[in-house]
Amino acid sequence: MSEPAASFTDEEYAFLRHVRYGELPPRVSPEERAESTETDSRPDRPDPAGGESEWHLRAGG
Repeated sequence: MSEPAASFTDEEYAFLRHVRYGELPPRVSPEERAESTETDSRPDRPDPAGGESEWHLRAGG
């Protein structure tokens, strides 16, 4: 039987995150925050195509 793997401390996990992702950007203060007012469709997703029967066909139903 093998021994269980040693767990990292919080400080070690913080160091590994820093090595992998680098320095975090500065924190945004509440005065600099703005409410999102997105009204257009998302540019990274296409508009749905076809009718309901095609949606069921694609979903496998």
